[in-house]
Amino acid sequence: MSFEIIDLSLPLENYASEPYPPKIIHFDHAAGARRLSALAKVDPTDFPDSMGLANEIVEATTHSGTHVDAPWHFGPTTEGKPAKTIDQVPLEWCYGPGVVIDVRHKQAGEEITVSDLKTALEKISYTLRKGDIVLLHTGTDKLWGTSRYVDSQPGLGEEGTDWLVQQGIKCIGIDAWGLDRSVKYMAEDIKAGKDKGLLWPAHMYGRKREYIQIEKLANLDQLPRPYGFTVSALPVKIANASGAWCRAVAIVNEE
Repeated sequence: MSFEIIDLSLPLENYASEPYPPKIIHFDHAAGARRLSALAKVDPTDFPDSMGLANEIVEATTHSGTHVDAPWHFGPTTEGKPAKTIDQVPLEWCYGPGVVIDVRHKQAGEEITVSDLKTALEKISYTLRKGDIVLLHTGTDKLWGTSRYVDSQPGLGEEGTDWLVQQGIKCIGIDAWGLDRSVKYMAEDIKAGKDKGLLWPAHMYGRKREYIQIEKLANLDQLPRPYGFTVSALPVKIANASGAWCRAVAIVNEE
C-alpha cells in the first residue's frame, strides 16, 4: 500500500518566535575535525581534506518547537495518582487515528467551546472514538516567524478539554504555541479581576484527568481530509521530564 507522510512539525531553530527560543551552535566539518582530533589525540589533518564530522549543541527547553506535554507538566498528581513523566507516557497515546477539528473562525483570545467542537465534528460527519488524536486547526502556524505568533491564538478552556477527554481522547494537539488561549488574553482577564481559573485552564485540567498535548503543530491545512489518517508524535525519551520534542507527522494512505 502506498502512502504519503505529511510533516506536521515546526523546527527547533535559533531566533524562533516563541518566548523561550532554543540556542543552537553549529560546528561545521572543519570544526568537527578539530573537536574529534582532540578526542582521538590525532591531528586534524589526519581527516580527509581536514574535515571531520559536523555537529550541533542545542540548549532548549523540552517545550521548544513541536513537542508533547506529559501529565507531569500539568501538576504532580492526576486522578489522585503520581503524574506520568514523558518517559512514562504510553506510546500508544502518541500514535493513532487523527481527526482535524477546524476552528479557524475563532479569533485571537477566544475560547474554543464545546459547541465549537460539536459543530465542527457535525460538519465533517464524524463521531469521536476512544484513542483518536484530536488536532485543533486554528491556522496560527502561519504566523510562525513573526511577533504575532504567541498572541494570536484561540484556545481550549476547561469545559472543552473535559468534553474531549470524556470522549476517550488521550491526546489533543494544536497548531499554536499552547493549547490554552494566548497568554496576553489570559493575563488581561486576571488583571480585570476575573476568575483565576482562567490561567492555563486546559493545562490545569490535566490535574483532574489524565491526558497529553501536542503543541506547536503545523501544516494541518495540507491534510487531504479531516480524518482517515494516522498521527505519529513519538516524543524523545527524556528521563523524568515534563515534555519532549517530537517529529509529528500524518501518515495518509492512498484511497
